[in-house]
Amino acid sequence: MLRSSCALAALLAIALPSAATAASPESFKGEYTVSFFGLSIARSTFSSRYENGAYLIEGSVSSAGLAKLFDDTRGTISSKGTIAGKKMVPQAFRADYTSGKKASVVDIRFANGTVTSTQVIPAPGERDPNNWVPLGASDLAAVLDPMAATVIHADSLDKVCGRKVKFYDGEMRADLTLTYASKGSISVPGYKGDTVTCRMGFEPVSGYRKGRKALNYLKDRSRMMVTFAPLGQTGVYAPIHATVGTQIGTLTISAGRFEAIN
Repeated sequence: MLRSSCALAALLAIALPSAATAASPESFKGEYTVSFFGLSIARSTFSSRYENGAYLIEGSVSSAGLAKLFDDTRGTISSKGTIAGKKMVPQAFRADYTSGKKASVVDIRFANGTVTSTQVIPAPGERDPNNWVPLGASDLAAVLDPMAATVIHADSLDKVCGRKVKFYDGEMRADLTLTYASKGSISVPGYKGDTVTCRMGFEPVSGYRKGRKALNYLKDRSRMMVTFAPLGQTGVYAPIHATVGTQIGTLTISAGRFEAIN
């Protein structure tokens, strides 16, 4: 559950302003619901703050509805770092989860955008070298954590898609590719205006088991669509809606609130 929750956070995390456009402290808040076959299964709230070239994103995630009967999971997530031009440079990521009575932690530290340490509690079991793709040293350079991976700096809606994001969740390195799908508009509490939708591709790079069906499905068959909206005049775009195809159905992630906080 911890790994999937971290991946989910990559779609849910609310963004932050860029150093080039935010001269004074700015804060943002997003509230999201995850549903499956029309039934709510998880809720999350994320807030972010930018000040003096540094950012802090904090959030909470919890199971909801019928999902709580099978897996009562709740936790907190945080990410902090700096912004250089239009590029995020993470310094630390931490996720603390409790699933039932089992507690789990993922803690990742960075230096100049490169991973310097990873702590996972409980520690992963022994890996079979015959079917495990190990992490290489170069895999952990210039990567983003699960929350920072959703932040898109762009000059306009037209330039949000058409990029590759290097993503690391504490065990797996993967590439997320965004290609243009369509433009539209949306109205939710805190935001009413234009959006852009990108199709998201998933490519595992290392830190995963070969032949894993769920990963193969995401890579080869899943239809993943992410809709982005601007955060004020910051030049930053954050997810406001997403759909992720899985082997058993489609997950829908929707913002119930998406706003700047003064």
